[in-house]
Amino acid sequence: MRGSGHPVVLTINGKAELVVQDALSYQKLLDRVDELESLESIARGLRDVEAGRVAPLGQFEGEFRVKRGLPSRSR
Repeated sequence: MRGSGHPVVLTINGKAELVVQDALSYQKLLDRVDELESLESIARGLRDVEAGRVAPLGQFEGEFRVKRGLPSRSR
C-alpha cells in the first residue's frame, strides 16, 4: 500500500465494506477534493456574474447587516 499508494478494499461476502489507505494518499485525495470544490465555486460565481445575479458591495453589506441584526457601519 505504501509503495504503490493504492488502497486496499476489504470485502464481506464479496461486497466492498471498507477501504484502507495510507495517510499520504488520503491527504492527497482530500486536497484534490478541496481543489475541485473551489473550482466549482469559482465557476458558479462566474455564471452568476454572466447571468446578472450580482449586487453592489454596499447593497449587499446593508442587506447582510439587516438580516443578521448587525448595527450599521459608521462611515
